[in-house]
Amino acid sequence: MSGLFGVVAEKNCPEILFYGTDYHSHLGAKRAGLAVLNNQIERSIHNISTSQFKSKFIDELSQLKGSAGIGVISDSEPQPIIITSSFGTFGLVFNGLLANKDKLTKSLMRRGKSFSEMSSGQINSVEVAGKMIASQKNILAGVKHFFDNMTGSASMLILAKEGVYAIRDKLGRTPLVVAKKVRQLAVASENSAFANLGFEPIKELLPGEVVLLTKRGLKVKAVGKKNDEKICAFLWIYNGFPASSYDGQSVELVRERSGKNLAKNDQIEADLVSGVPDSGIAHALGYAKASGIPYRRPLVKYTPGYGRSYTPLKQTTRDQIAKMKLIANKEVVKEKKIIICDDSIVRGTQLKNQGVNKLWQAGAKEIHGRIACPPLMFPCQYCLATRTRKELITRRVLAQLVGKKVDDDQAKKYSDDKSKEYQKMICLISKELGLTSLKYQTVDDMVAAIGLPKKRLCLECWLGKERKK
Repeated sequence: MSGLFGVVAEKNCPEILFYGTDYHSHLGAKRAGLAVLNNQIERSIHNISTSQFKSKFIDELSQLKGSAGIGVISDSEPQPIIITSSFGTFGLVFNGLLANKDKLTKSLMRRGKSFSEMSSGQINSVEVAGKMIASQKNILAGVKHFFDNMTGSASMLILAKEGVYAIRDKLGRTPLVVAKKVRQLAVASENSAFANLGFEPIKELLPGEVVLLTKRGLKVKAVGKKNDEKICAFLWIYNGFPASSYDGQSVELVRERSGKNLAKNDQIEADLVSGVPDSGIAHALGYAKASGIPYRRPLVKYTPGYGRSYTPLKQTTRDQIAKMKLIANKEVVKEKKIIICDDSIVRGTQLKNQGVNKLWQAGAKEIHGRIACPPLMFPCQYCLATRTRKELITRRVLAQLVGKKVDDDQAKKYSDDKSKEYQKMICLISKELGLTSLKYQTVDDMVAAIGLPKKRLCLECWLGKERKK
């Protein structure tokens, strides 16, 4: 996943662009980039896998000049990409996954297009999107052409001489929000990026909507469709920042409601409730409030300098981050029955090796896992986070249960939380993680916690791809 930020100001915009982009640091841990328009487009891209965004870009801030700019923090390829076309030069940042990149690349090559932005020997998806857009008569025609031919997910910002175009994914899987300040407009993936910059949110883009931010105001260039929305439910459970909201639903409050759902009908007697820092905390607070069991901190995060162990793509990096960032508080843990809440179990890296094991080593009497995200049964087809089935702990234990690799139809049988197959799977996951017991929030309870109609949420990670009728 990536975080996008764009701004159009009356005079100079780089300081706003710098801080607005930095407020998306929780969405990426690999690369970051800024592009500013000042007669021509100037860009800067840095690797942030071993350092924070601010430390990489702060020395360049005084050198950047311009009244409009775009920024990105990402786990994907280097960006922004600068494209020169028949209708002018533009910069592009991208949040999503171009699932049919190879097909589009071959199509462009047959028409004589070449690619220069390589990453680890691979053609850059953002450049493919940019070349698709540049192949048409103008930006709007290019965006339509791209959306008509791509599969996957894509929300984008385009920096052009006329301003900043904001384009939300055609099914709205990732959000974009526009905000205003005196004689300034900004757009962001997270509306929490605006408050400290003095901006007031004024518009959430609809799926497929295109707007243009200029010094003269905001213009809708292509109308979106609310009925087409399939926003990612994982935004509320894990990816989103607690102070953000999407479609009017607060991330923090959704997580608290998820914790309350987990406490519902839970008969476990425990001494304390805790959350795995940071995104498990609100879930745990909701559980504690509903159950009456006190909230304590048996696991403490040493420093925000350690990134998320879920986001980095290398397993060794995830393992190292998970190992170093959490410290068990022995005086809180010893001889205690603990309910530990977490946002999700994807691979099991953090919860097992550096959460549960540390609590046992610190003297816990019982450890009961309560997970806000239902069991992830299918890899995400719309972002880079989980790309293969073998990464998912559910698929690993299913292979043990049935003695062979399971196909998607078999996996769907185990996703029914009322089935015996589901209970067998949960028991085996609990055993693998070293837990006394394990309980997941159900898909229906998660949907209720989010507070939007089920049909407007992307639930493919849990239920599989919908079959077209």
